[in-house]
Amino acid sequence: MTQATTNPAPVILELREATKKYGGVPAVDGVDFQLAQGEIHALLGENGAGKSTLTKIMAGVVRLSAGRMLVEGREVDLETPLQARDQGIAMVFQETSLVPTMTVAQNLFLGQEKFFNRLRGIYIAAQQFLQSLNFDVDPTTTVSALGAAKKQMVEIARAVLHKARIIIFDEPTASLTPEEKKYFFDLVFNLKQRGVSVIFISHALEEALLLADRITVMRDGKHVVTDLKQNFDRARIVQAMVGRDLSQTLYGQKKAGMRPQGECVLQVRNLRMASMVKNNSLSVFTGQVTGVFGLVGAGRTETFKVVSGLIKRDFFHGGEVLLRGRPVRYRVPRQAVADGIAYITEDRKIEGFFETMSISDNVYMGAMAKADSMWGPVQRRIAGALGEKWIRLLNVRAISRDVKVIELSGGNQQKVVIAKSLVQEPDLIIFDEPTRGVDVGAIAEIHAEIGRLADAGKAVVVISSYLPEIMALSDRILVAKQGKVVVEFSAQEATQESIMYAAIH
Repeated sequence: MTQATTNPAPVILELREATKKYGGVPAVDGVDFQLAQGEIHALLGENGAGKSTLTKIMAGVVRLSAGRMLVEGREVDLETPLQARDQGIAMVFQETSLVPTMTVAQNLFLGQEKFFNRLRGIYIAAQQFLQSLNFDVDPTTTVSALGAAKKQMVEIARAVLHKARIIIFDEPTASLTPEEKKYFFDLVFNLKQRGVSVIFISHALEEALLLADRITVMRDGKHVVTDLKQNFDRARIVQAMVGRDLSQTLYGQKKAGMRPQGECVLQVRNLRMASMVKNNSLSVFTGQVTGVFGLVGAGRTETFKVVSGLIKRDFFHGGEVLLRGRPVRYRVPRQAVADGIAYITEDRKIEGFFETMSISDNVYMGAMAKADSMWGPVQRRIAGALGEKWIRLLNVRAISRDVKVIELSGGNQQKVVIAKSLVQEPDLIIFDEPTRGVDVGAIAEIHAEIGRLADAGKAVVVISSYLPEIMALSDRILVAKQGKVVVEFSAQEATQESIMYAAIH
């Protein structure tokens, strides 16, 4: 384990032998960490490596079980985020902590209001402050009406307003479009110029190599390496994160062979759904992975949500969905599940699992969705057995089957979402952005499971915005643009250039 010493700027925050245990099991184990003033520091590692726990210690969300934390050389013991804020430390979580029903200005000054307060005065102050940061956000807008990027601007503005000297970002770009990501990068560099120190957690290794001054890698709750950005490349980061070389299996070269086409299990003909899906037609075959690529607004997710009964197509002239040649129109998702269709959502936290329930109970609920009757007492013995089985099959890293899913890392949460669908033994499995916000080790495992399902004769659809993932997994590639599939490639003939050209032109 190595720690880079070339760091001329003064240290503003330091952790020494930081340890945090849950139920006697360390999530963070004896970690040393230093953050310099005005530094952008990337914190990388697999899901479950301890990154989020480490940053929550810094932000006062959780307390150290052992070890010390120092801010500008003074030892602190933070019990609450408010105490962290008093030390100049703010954290911007992946799911924003803004109040959605309040305006931007009200969120900015929340907790700092005077006893007698004029809304007009707050709006004027917020407008001046946002303009000083060059943030194009209307202070009178309700937060629920903002996009992901502008919500993040408000979070950053609130941190700067509270005179934060250290801002921690947890997966800041996971839900941003490419244009929004560029804007976020500019915001981070602007914070650095102001002398603010930035820590950010990301699974996008390219972002760390672009943004960071230094990179720290963790594995299994322990510090592995800290070094200057220029001393890293993607291969070294992956090796440090997983302790093994994934370069040959993760987003490898174009597929050497193509699985043979089986039965046509799904046909979509001239499908229409409001303004998002426009006369879309496609086919899906058993024994193959069908990749679906497209830019934001291409109608990919909406098409397969119609197929899965999650949303309804236009009543008149809405087109046809045929399952093994039989026309189907599902009123509710349970009807699609009964017909052997599983849709694994791109938004696992909102749509994918019951966060306060255990792993076993989540998997059991997935199984009950296909049962003749969903209602009745939970069969604890069956739920426990199912939990144990799918923890083993998908290598879910958890202390026990009874852990609440919200307490798991992102990659392990994604595996639970997949288990909830696969326990139904579906014939058609639709993965929507299966590795978004997932670390490289879990990506390799999820990709292996997708390949195994296709090899077993299942019909598999993978919707992804990441071209290397589409290239690595797909036997057939469908490119969608403006609400419909515009071109189809085989794995042999496809190139990244030809796919992107079809998606744009």
